[in-house]
Amino acid sequence: MLSLLLGGAIALQAVPQGREALGVFESWGAFRDPSPLRCFAIAEPVRSRARDPRPFASIANWPGEGVRNQLHIRLSRQRHPRAQVTLSVGERRFELVSGERDAWAPDPRTDAAIVSAMRGARSMSVESTGMNGRPFVDVYALQGAATAIDAAALGCVGR
Repeated sequence: MLSLLLGGAIALQAVPQGREALGVFESWGAFRDPSPLRCFAIAEPVRSRARDPRPFASIANWPGEGVRNQLHIRLSRQRHPRAQVTLSVGERRFELVSGERDAWAPDPRTDAAIVSAMRGARSMSVESTGMNGRPFVDVYALQGAATAIDAAALGCVGR
């Protein structure tokens, strides 16, 4: 898993047994898990005080499930049950479906649009309202994201 962003670069903690690091690209890392096979690019927000569970954004491929470039966001806080979760990537905005602390694109077509937007943007942000009624935002730098997404996709090709 990734540790907190340190000085603009990712420091890797001990990688869980069986997980293979495919590379670190700026603030994004790419990994492969063998069983069930999945490959993913992942990053933590630029700033976060959250400790457990730690927030992240990931783009994953699950070849056995036919899933390609699926977005998963772990929010830095539990959201209010009636709060929407909005992802902003450059000039594009996407409404996500969400649980208490997690959010996803509503469908594969939106996943593809999000990944396409990520390739041309410098940052993305995830906004919602916490249980205390206050808005919060998690911001992600996108330098290295496209390369990590490509490395994750290639990590599962032909497997």
